[in-house]
Amino acid sequence: MQPDDRFTLYDLQVEVEAGDKPMVCSHRVGDRFYVIGENLVFPPESASFSMYALSALLPILPAKQRPLHPNDWMLSDCVIACPDPNCGARFRITRLREHSFRHSECTVEPTKGD
Repeated sequence: MQPDDRFTLYDLQVEVEAGDKPMVCSHRVGDRFYVIGENLVFPPESASFSMYALSALLPILPAKQRPLHPNDWMLSDCVIACPDPNCGARFRITRLREHSFRHSECTVEPTKGD
């Protein structure tokens, strides 16, 4: 019998919000993208996204996808500032739904129990 190698990740939405200063980068309120599994998905109406903003968001996204302890700050903190200190853009990360994945379909490395 094969061991159950399923795990879950949350799909995420990352959406541009206005902050307390004007936006000086190419951000537009309402621009968004989605994180589904390992993929970044850009809807047609948000076809571009600043690589500098993306570089600030990328380290946080895998942690936001995973189940977390209720007291973990990573669960409660969901608005990230634009890395340009002169730009007022904010990026809200919202969990959408859970997706189930199989370890064996994501890597050739065995699990610790194998």
